[in-house]
Amino acid sequence: MKREERRQEIINLLVEHHAVDLDDLAKRFAVSKMTVHRDLDELESAGVLRKVRGGATIDAGTQFESDFRFRQLQEADVKRAIAEAALDLVEPGMTVIVNDGSMAAVLGEALLTKRPITVVTNNAAVLQRMQGESGVTLIALGGIYSDKFNAYFGLVTEEALSHLRADIAFISAPAAAGAFAYHMDERIVRAKRAMIAASRQACLMINSRRLGHTALHVLARLDEFDTVISDSTLPADMQSALEGTAVTVTIAATTE
Repeated sequence: MKREERRQEIINLLVEHHAVDLDDLAKRFAVSKMTVHRDLDELESAGVLRKVRGGATIDAGTQFESDFRFRQLQEADVKRAIAEAALDLVEPGMTVIVNDGSMAAVLGEALLTKRPITVVTNNAAVLQRMQGESGVTLIALGGIYSDKFNAYFGLVTEEALSHLRADIAFISAPAAAGAFAYHMDERIVRAKRAMIAASRQACLMINSRRLGHTALHVLARLDEFDTVISDSTLPADMQSALEGTAVTVTIAATTE
């Protein structure tokens, strides 16, 4: 098996299992552990995976988020359920901000049922899907394109948001614990904060698998959101942090 074929197979295994074991890979491909190490090093340098002791993972860490292309293929039922719950907050005629991320991309598709609607986004998947759709006023936030996140970020993005005012912003996060939502990338934190500031209300959408985890940067306090949507009951520390606040917590029902 050629090197590129082997690395693609490692990616396929990560999509299916979220993690791979160094010894198992060496046996599977009949190569040395050093060869597998080099493969994992190259994939880590490309931002595809995170090396851990004895292998690698695509699960988020405090300073790592997996590639958009991985996340796009994972847990479609959860993303769909959360997007459908988020859709209940939208009425035709609204101006809606949609952030980066694979879950937000699913919501972008669903928003077509709420036409006429104005959608403001830096999410390239949403931009591509909504181009040419009737009843949609599409405002693209420019900036520096990130292949890993399939979205645009930076000063141009933030400056554009400072001149806009939306009805609601839909914000996703790779981690939340206690009283805070987190993200591992400073550029993305700035863009998401600008989206929250540019909206009359904000909704946090978060996969339950990401609950109980932290990342390098605080994205926002949970009580900065009007609504928190997940696919499972929030951990006790998050529930405690939201007691006495006006935040609405919605549990999206999956098909499982």
